[in-house]
Amino acid sequence: MPWQEERDQRTESASPRRRQEARDKGQVARSNDVASTVVLFSGLMVFYFFGARMLDSLKGIMGRFLLNSGSFNLTEQGLVIMFRDTVIDAAYLLIPLVIFPAAGILANIMQVGVLFTAEPLTPNLSRINPLEGIKRLVSIRALVELVKGILKLIVIGYISYIVIRNEMPAFSSLADMSITGIIYYLGSGSFKILIMTSSLLIVVAAVDYAFQRWDMEKSLRMTKQEVKEEFKETEGQPLIKSRIKSLQREMARTRMMQEVPKATIVITNPTHLAVALKYEQGRMRAPNVVAKGSGFIAEKIKEIARKHSVPVIENKPLAQVLWKSVEIGKEIPSSLYRAVAEVLAYIYRLKAKGMVGTAHPTGLLR
Repeated sequence: MPWQEERDQRTESASPRRRQEARDKGQVARSNDVASTVVLFSGLMVFYFFGARMLDSLKGIMGRFLLNSGSFNLTEQGLVIMFRDTVIDAAYLLIPLVIFPAAGILANIMQVGVLFTAEPLTPNLSRINPLEGIKRLVSIRALVELVKGILKLIVIGYISYIVIRNEMPAFSSLADMSITGIIYYLGSGSFKILIMTSSLLIVVAAVDYAFQRWDMEKSLRMTKQEVKEEFKETEGQPLIKSRIKSLQREMARTRMMQEVPKATIVITNPTHLAVALKYEQGRMRAPNVVAKGSGFIAEKIKEIARKHSVPVIENKPLAQVLWKSVEIGKEIPSSLYRAVAEVLAYIYRLKAKGMVGTAHPTGLLR
């Protein structure tokens, strides 16, 4: 079948992007049994530690109203006292109950983290598609849910049977107990059943969560073609990337060439390299490299420099050091201060004599 072949082709683990897209849609590994078991267990602990206090609070509220129903003094002070006592007893009764929803929320956060999405609430016609419904009914997930439900019934029924069988000899003594004693006895038996049931349900919840993780990983698997397509979408087509890099280099080269007319001097190799320096006395701590290039770029730098009357000096050692050690837009290192200063002094002397052009000083790099 086509869907079977497609499933067999999904051999690759899900990519981070695929996982994030699934998470944004609310598709996460989450077990409802974990949340329900945590709520049940936390409820048992609440009633075990706070049950007596909660019952006393309830008795206090009811007893106060019944005792004072016919003789209550409707004064301001009386109302304040009644309200204060009722609020205190209600707090003892209700505050422990907050643990129930808090435990459920915490259980979900522990499974999937903090996640807010409206995607599961979005109308989806595939949910009412009969074929999709049949596919869900005969899926592995449906089989696991069926087995899990049957297992829960068997576990709860067997535990209840064991507890009731062990308590059978004490049933005859219930006739001699008070109503309060009977209630406490039945509550104790029910607590035993619930605590044993919740202990076993913890194991069921752990197994179910592991299955949900496995099933989610399986559903997110990708084919080799999907991996390739995602890589292209993420990284871009090779030709497009090459074109973008080419445009970026061209833009950077254009900006660099625009700085050449502002340069103070251009130092050449003489034919292979060209480095343009800019220095403004009093405003700059040291000369900056505003442009540099080799081959065709070097010729272009020299051409623009001559066109704008920027001195072009041939100094092979200095040009090579500047080319290798200084990036565009950076100051020259202190080790080159003297060599560059001598070149600039040479240019200033030529300017003073009106002889600025292409010069060929030698012995300037020491």
